[in-house]
Amino acid sequence: MIGRRAVLAGAAALALPARLCAATGGPRIVMLGDSLTEGFGLAAGYGLVPQLERWLAAAGTPARIVNHGLSGDTTYGGRVRIGPALRGGADGAIIALGANDLLLGWSAARAEANLDAILTRAGRGGRPLLLVGIDAPIRDKARRADWAAIWPRLAARHDALLLPDLYAPILALPDDRRADYLLADGIHPSARGAGLLAAHLGPSVQSLIARIAARHG
Repeated sequence: MIGRRAVLAGAAALALPARLCAATGGPRIVMLGDSLTEGFGLAAGYGLVPQLERWLAAAGTPARIVNHGLSGDTTYGGRVRIGPALRGGADGAIIALGANDLLLGWSAARAEANLDAILTRAGRGGRPLLLVGIDAPIRDKARRADWAAIWPRLAARHDALLLPDLYAPILALPDDRRADYLLADGIHPSARGAGLLAAHLGPSVQSLIARIAARHG
């Protein structure tokens, strides 16, 4: 079950003006992901990244989240893109990939190898990391268990913070309420859904910001 506080926080992030929170300062954090990170199907300012920035600013922990989301991208694509994504500098990194690997039927082992390479590159020099996982909607219990195991294993291997399942608050909604939080495709979050996910992700990003502050303090 998701708490009323998370729902209200998501609504607040959606309601705030779509201004650039980078103006308030804070660490520069690269977020490498797929269509969810990119803001697929949403108007500018209402995707996950801008709503996350507003949530963080409202909570008194501003950060500049650099959107490196690419619709349709896989962990392999992220492995190729992580180097260029970091060239502009990054105090921390959020890695949110794997959903398209699942849709393509790739194995957990293949995704883990790619994520391992991404985290290795992103974590060079002790850069703080946040790994964002997904709960694989797979009927095959053995395959689902394989996917569930990679997130904590990778986080432990790279000393990364971990959010096990980004979509958890939407999946926890009753069926008759879920449609309001998704686009017509039933997969990607609506602006309201992105606000809810931002509120879910926010506390983990605050922990990342704390690690960044401790490293530079």
